[in-house]
Amino acid sequence: MGMTRLSRRTFLAGAAGLLSVAAVERLACRASRPDTAVDTAYGYGPPRRMADQHGRFVLALPAGFSYVTFGEIGSTMSDGNTTPLALDGMAAFQGPRGTVRLIRNHEDRNAPGEGSVGGDPAARYDPLGGGGTSTLDYDPRTRSLVRDFLSLNGTTVNCAGGFGLGRRSWLTGEETIGGPESADPDRRFARRHGYLFEVPRDRGPRELDVGVPLVAAGRFEHEAAATDQRTGIVYETEDPGSGRGAGFYRYIPDDPRKLSAGGRLQILGIQGKPQYDAREGQTPGRELPVRWIDVPESDPEYADDDDPRGTFQQGWRRGAARFNRLEGCWYDRDDGSTYFVSTSGGDEKKADVNSDGYREGFGQVWEYRPRGRSGGLLILHYESPGGEALNSPDNMTVTPGGGLLLAEDDGDDVNRLVGITPGGAAFTLTENILSGSELAGVCFSPNGTTLFVNVFGESTGTPADHADEGMTCAITGPWGDGPL
Repeated sequence: MGMTRLSRRTFLAGAAGLLSVAAVERLACRASRPDTAVDTAYGYGPPRRMADQHGRFVLALPAGFSYVTFGEIGSTMSDGNTTPLALDGMAAFQGPRGTVRLIRNHEDRNAPGEGSVGGDPAARYDPLGGGGTSTLDYDPRTRSLVRDFLSLNGTTVNCAGGFGLGRRSWLTGEETIGGPESADPDRRFARRHGYLFEVPRDRGPRELDVGVPLVAAGRFEHEAAATDQRTGIVYETEDPGSGRGAGFYRYIPDDPRKLSAGGRLQILGIQGKPQYDAREGQTPGRELPVRWIDVPESDPEYADDDDPRGTFQQGWRRGAARFNRLEGCWYDRDDGSTYFVSTSGGDEKKADVNSDGYREGFGQVWEYRPRGRSGGLLILHYESPGGEALNSPDNMTVTPGGGLLLAEDDGDDVNRLVGITPGGAAFTLTENILSGSELAGVCFSPNGTTLFVNVFGESTGTPADHADEGMTCAITGPWGDGPL
């Protein structure tokens, strides 16, 4: 982009190289009051209704930006399959012949045997699994889709994920603990689920292969993953739903280039504070020293989410920290930190009260900062002061300019993309004006010029039932006018 990348911790010192003087003054003022909601996008201006190339009003964006849409639910893909439901987590890779390759999750929540991800039955991990991933090659020069095809099938509830080592693969996570032993018939699949699967970046059309679950990386209701590109350690989040404990994990593979070869699963705890409750009562910027706790059984049986044999329950009994609904997670190559969100953590409360008495918050953004041989540091990077600023963050990415961009899920009135400036303030970049669906899969092209995001659509039913309700959007514009 020709833009100097900025550390969030040293942003204001270098902001003049990125923004106008007026914008820097606004940021400096706002950074001293990070708990205040922001009405306009720094340097970008407020979002306004805007049509795509078909004249369809899907997104609101600031003036100067534009977008195209493609890969709609129900459309016929290049490999002859139908584009499945539930367009969720996604990442962008360098593709063939100047394209951008997107690998996109399908969080299909249909009952066993009724899912929307088709493809070769012989390639299915589970014959009853109806989730998986699709791959899309997008040409940024013509702003059009070149081809799209299925790249994993036979999994289920593929929610979020993350880059593999060297960005050679996509790690897709199943947000379920379904399996033969499940007490719930709607989660009684032929094989166990609740794993990460690795989808090679270079897997082409009609090259489906049976997925290999990364069993040693843990069985739980997976959300996102982020690989430390220096060490190969994979950080993982889980979302078992509100009212249950959620952990932040790391998988230390025996061979970082072959994740299926086994390794060690650990869960985060706070030194000197066993069973630390991070859901509320936290202070932004405070450094909490981390200890990593071994999880004895990475592939436990589950009758249901409250099974004491479960992965989080094992860690909690050994002193792990508790969060509320961990979702998006992203590794920052600039400073080596991993950022992750708690969808409903925080002190500013909603009306929803969980079964354990915890009243949900509007969301938190955490930073895990590894440090040498020690366990590292956990830091609350941002906590929402209310729904106007940020409401229920889900998927996220670290932006080329050093900020964070978060996709909301279950916003009160509209679901948005919310930017967090390196100085710690929130603003609305994009709104979904097509429907009440969440936005998901937020990520930038490798060169930082195009932002991709999915309109999720629906997770049950058939693609014909929900044709054109979900799609992928490619957004371009004057990114240098603001902090993203």
